[in-house]
Formats: sequence, structure tokens, C-alpha cells
Amino acid sequence: MDYIPNLQTKYKEEIVPALIKKFSYTSVMQAPHLTKIVLNEGVGEAVADKKLIDVAQEELTLISGQKAVQTNSAKDISNFKLRKGMPIGTRVTLRREKMYEFLERLINVTLPRIRDFNGVTSKFDGRGNYSLGISEQIIFPEIEIDKINKIMGMEVTLVTTANTDEEAFALLKEFGLPFKK
Repeated sequence: MDYIPNLQTKYKEEIVPALIKKFSYTSVMQAPHLTKIVLNEGVGEAVADKKLIDVAQEELTLISGQKAVQTNSAKDISNFKLRKGMPIGTRVTLRREKMYEFLERLINVTLPRIRDFNGVTSKFDGRGNYSLGISEQIIFPEIEIDKINKIMGMEVTLVTTANTDEEAFALLKEFGLPFKK
């Protein structure tokens, strides 16, 4: 039998019926679902030190469980000593099982490790997608604090099929994302 993450099972058995009841959908297919999670880590200091990109790429690969790729600058910006095509960040896109596994680890393990944590903001982009800024990568249990030479932040974007922010909020709330009151 194939492996199915806990959150994926919870989505099918509990979340979909709850959303159908709340928004009175006529079909199961109308219920919004998570399509992908994108982790993005911008490393602006990589202009001066090329090794930072490799370190960031390794860390993002550890955190996500999937190989991260480098992102390159699109144009020249002389004020930042930046040339077109220089590596300035890393990113990884998670889908299917890995997406659900990462979301479960984020909700149950990572977010509670943040100092003075009282929930995440409930600010959406207007199209049903949610972005969460994380200021320190050391909150992830996969990262060994002793081996860190620079603390970097990252952005986690949850992309849903929801048409409105209200539907997306209900979906993520059902998944267990701890929003501020």
C-alpha cells in the first residue's frame, strides 16, 4: 500500500465535508485545496560571498526534503553591485505528499518553536494564497544550530485553489494553521 500523509487523509475525511457545509458547495470538487507550497530564501549577501548561496541551498534542501534550486537576478542593479544572471537566492516547490508532510511539520513542530509565538497573521493576497515570513531558519528542527554561520530568513507561500480569501482562511484554519485571534 502507498504511503498517505496524515494531513492529506484529514483533508479528504474532515476538511472537505466541513468546507462543503460552511460554504454550501454542491460538489466535492468545489471545495478549495492546497496545490503547492513554495519556499523561497533570498540571499542578498551572496553578491559578495558566493558560498552563502550553496549553504542556503543545502539548508533549504534539508528543510523541505527536496532539492532546492538557485534563483538568478533578472537584471543589472548597479547600486547593489548586482549583474544579470548572478545567483541571489534559492527556492523549492513542494507538491502532493511532500507538501502535506512539510505543512504538518510546519504547523506541529516548527511554528511552536518560535519565541513568544502567538499565531500567524491572517493577511492573504486577495486570490486565496497565503505567504508567511520566517525570520530565522533555525526554528526548523532539521537545522543544526552549531553549524550555522549566518541567520537567514525565508518566505513560505501556500497556494490554494480558493477563489476568495475567506475560503482560503477557512481551509488553512481547518488544516490547523494557528492564526492570531
